[in-house]
Amino acid sequence: MTKKPNRLAKAAKAALRFLGLNGQFSLTPDVLQNLQSTASGKFVTVDSALQLSAVFACVRLVSETVSTLPLKLYKANPDGSSSLARNHPLYNVLCSSPNYEMTQSRFLLFIVVSIVLWGNSFTEIIRSANGKRIISLDPLLPQNMQVIRNKVSGALEYFYTVEGVRRQINEKDIMHIRSFGIDGVMGIFTISKGRETFGTAMSAEQTAAKFFENGLQTSGILSTDKTNTPEQRQQLKKNIETFMGSKNAGKVMVLENGYTYNGITMNPEAAQMLETRSFEIEEICRWFRVPPFMIGHLDKQSSWAASAEAQDLQFLKYSLRPLLVNIEQEISRCLIGRTESDIYFVSFNIEGLLRADSKTRSEYYASASTNGWMNRNEIRAKENLPPIPGGEVYTIQSALIPLDQVGTNYKKGITDG
Repeated sequence: MTKKPNRLAKAAKAALRFLGLNGQFSLTPDVLQNLQSTASGKFVTVDSALQLSAVFACVRLVSETVSTLPLKLYKANPDGSSSLARNHPLYNVLCSSPNYEMTQSRFLLFIVVSIVLWGNSFTEIIRSANGKRIISLDPLLPQNMQVIRNKVSGALEYFYTVEGVRRQINEKDIMHIRSFGIDGVMGIFTISKGRETFGTAMSAEQTAAKFFENGLQTSGILSTDKTNTPEQRQQLKKNIETFMGSKNAGKVMVLENGYTYNGITMNPEAAQMLETRSFEIEEICRWFRVPPFMIGHLDKQSSWAASAEAQDLQFLKYSLRPLLVNIEQEISRCLIGRTESDIYFVSFNIEGLLRADSKTRSEYYASASTNGWMNRNEIRAKENLPPIPGGEVYTIQSALIPLDQVGTNYKKGITDG
């Protein structure tokens, strides 16, 4: 009697390893339910979900967009302004090369992919020998991490497993960035919660593939008023199979014994299949909070914004900003600390999203220079141009003169004698 539970536990653990879930979750009833196939009959994992073009496009869009945004460490000045904290020991690690193998862009890409797919991102903080300076930030695979709250101290304990070797990492040496969650400890595992949606989409993809593989199935029907023997039906079936599939498109079929071919332009089942695939794309976009038009799903109802600029603003406000603020605050909490958080802070420069739009950028700079809140050299610095003499002067537009004085040396309050 005692062997059955052990065999069940071993089977469940093996399934966890297959799913890539080992270590992150304990064997609770919810997890055992996740190990079951979906109602569509599909077994959903991170790898199988990424084979869906909509999932792949959503994850790639969010992660690559965030990874291209400059992330800088700033110092708050007494006059209310801020400047780059280049002399801070964390600056080069965070803003240039987080570790020996990664650039800042690749590091952020890994972090965001972990958050979007797994709901959690884990980074091990490596410090110098004296423990005072951070020298490296090493991202960890979220599927290999287990998080447990100590019942005595109440602290979170992190256990990381690689190739069967399990080690504990101190809570102070982990930067844990969570996505939306309900328990305050772990972010929700997106692929697990949305497995029914992804499973249905996978079934629709398979149905579409079978539809094109056997194209004659819904292209028409054969009719006759004669009764054939089983041998004749079998021979007819073999003959028809030579015309099935996309590779045989265009061949001429010869019908005998009074057969008539009736073509069907669109089978109702095929039309429903296409509608299902379109709907599943929108469902997947809801899980990742991505506008459908941004992954190539274009229809008259997929976008309510009136212009490309408004669409970009919609994506920035409702999709990216919550994620960016989350990352910024976790970096401040875990890397900067409470003692320096009043002086130093990190921030994404969202102006990087406008760099591809020269018209919007030029209008932004024109407004800044003519209204006096940026000077010419500050604008040139943003465009990686050298400063010019006199460019540090702040100017405003003040050429408002009466119409009858246009073309004269008019000065307010001064009249010619």
